[in-house]
Amino acid sequence: MLTIDSKAPDGAVPTEELRLPFETRCRSRLRTHLASGEECDVLLARGTVMRHGDRLLGRDGRVVAVVAADEDLLEARTPDPLLLAKAAYHLGNRHVALAIAPGRLRFAHDHVLGDMVRGLGLDVDHVHAPFEPESGAYGAHGGHAHPHGHSADGEGRGPRIHDHYGH
Repeated sequence: MLTIDSKAPDGAVPTEELRLPFETRCRSRLRTHLASGEECDVLLARGTVMRHGDRLLGRDGRVVAVVAADEDLLEARTPDPLLLAKAAYHLGNRHVALAIAPGRLRFAHDHVLGDMVRGLGLDVDHVHAPFEPESGAYGAHGGHAHPHGHSADGEGRGPRIHDHYGH
């Protein structure tokens, strides 16, 4: 079984592929399978988020490419930049991970959020596609773990990352 415990050096050429949905790529410790079917342990530094295109290094020297797997998403579209901004604001206010592109937002499939965005006037459709949301202003992945302007000691010495799901 392959053990992956670090990022590969820049320019490293992958020989393996690790295809994972976003929620799983937010975990720094997991047991999973390479695209080839081989089992592997991922033991990265806590807080590491694997992004599409990252290269990881196995203890045996193999380089593994991280690939964003297709997953069920909602895609909200509008040609109106103000409506798009309003939808992004309301979704962000709920700490929803968002992939943002001209005229559209993508987020994890959730019928309540879909109805909310429709209510704002955007067209919303179900799509099955890779999900690579914005990383956030503080470099966090922008999903269920999110930065806040306070620290664990309450003194405001930089953002603290925490999540609502015990991860």
